[in-house]
Amino acid sequence: MAKLKITLKKSLIGRKDSHIATAKALGLRKIGKTVEHEDTPQIKGMINQISYLVEVEQM
Repeated sequence: MAKLKITLKKSLIGRKDSHIATAKALGLRKIGKTVEHEDTPQIKGMINQISYLVEVEQM
């Protein structure tokens, strides 16, 4: 299965609590932090919810 490289590009300060929780569930805690996840529908949904905060790269 393909992997996704997800990088937090904007601050979580002042965002909705659910968006902060989603970013933390993905493992994103600081700006510039990059994590790798499998390309699953659940991860895609999480990325879609906070798409304005992250940058996604297909690996």
